[in-house]
Amino acid sequence: MIKNKIWLSPPHMGGSEQKYIQEAFATNWIAPMGANIDVFEANLENYLGSGYVTTLTSGTAAIHLGLILLGVKAGDEVLCQSFTFTASANPILYQGAIPVFIDSEEDTWNLCPIALEEAIIDRIAKGKTPKAIIAVTLYGVPYKTDEIRAVATKYGIPILEDSAEALGSSYKGKRCGTFGDVSVLSFNGSKIITTSGGGAVVTKTKELKDRALFLATQAKENTPYYQHCEVGYNYRMSNVLAGIGRGQMEVLESHLESRRKMHEFYVALFKNIKGVTVYTVPNTDYYSNYWLSTILVDSEKTNGITNENIRVSLEVENIESRLLWKPMHLQPVFSNFSYYGKNVSETLFYNGLCLPSGSALSEEDRSRIKSVLINLFNR
Repeated sequence: MIKNKIWLSPPHMGGSEQKYIQEAFATNWIAPMGANIDVFEANLENYLGSGYVTTLTSGTAAIHLGLILLGVKAGDEVLCQSFTFTASANPILYQGAIPVFIDSEEDTWNLCPIALEEAIIDRIAKGKTPKAIIAVTLYGVPYKTDEIRAVATKYGIPILEDSAEALGSSYKGKRCGTFGDVSVLSFNGSKIITTSGGGAVVTKTKELKDRALFLATQAKENTPYYQHCEVGYNYRMSNVLAGIGRGQMEVLESHLESRRKMHEFYVALFKNIKGVTVYTVPNTDYYSNYWLSTILVDSEKTNGITNENIRVSLEVENIESRLLWKPMHLQPVFSNFSYYGKNVSETLFYNGLCLPSGSALSEEDRSRIKSVLINLFNR
């Protein structure tokens, strides 16, 4: 008998999403404008506590527009965290710009401020001051916000904060999504709340929000006919998907609580298993949504059990897990670009694993996961 699939991070509906979708149909606001968009954006702005939100078709689109808003053009260099999903880096190439990849540090697994400054100094010495820094809040744990901002300020380089995985996380009491000169969120199907596909760009001023909206709607000039003086994009979120977002905002806090409880579940499970470390915030300045619960495996202390052994054991029982992000500087598509740092991100990739973390996991699901892991380590 085939057991039901336990997914890594599936969508989790709250119940009222269909009501707002039906409103969009009832009022015939199916296009990328309407009340759902207005309310969803307002809800996000209220939740973040600062900034202006423009909802878009994806987090990738938000990063692309973010780079444009920061003035990145063809030939510019953009410093980018290497240990991340490819969507953090691909938009650099969309702009014809040049990615320069930076290693992580061990405390948060995010952008290393030391390697970042070394890269900036070297690029300036080579006659190329970087145009922007992409800093990612990976798996919901904030990057070293103060340290990265200090480096960015020292050299006058703006930060694009990629908080695609971090809605609900915070640093020193301030929400992720508000730390960058421009910030982005994602509402992809696996995220802590979802609009199916979707994302948002968060700006410091209303003027930048208006600019983002203009670019996201094909850069149509304010004329009684279609006039375009610059390249625009079809990036605006639809009113239907924003309706899903409205419903999801109503259950965001409960989703956060569930994700954090899954993290506690794994902490307890691995407490007495030597060689396995559950990724946890370094101190109380950091508050994580624990979008995905992740572990590091030291096979020298686990009698040879590796992250891949764990992944396969779960897969046999129809339970999804996933290796950590493969660093961008190791990806064939980015192999010709510069990299600064040591081997922190590589070590994380070779030894880490993401475990099922969905907010709708049941006690039966947790029992199945626990059984597989305990049996593996007791062999």
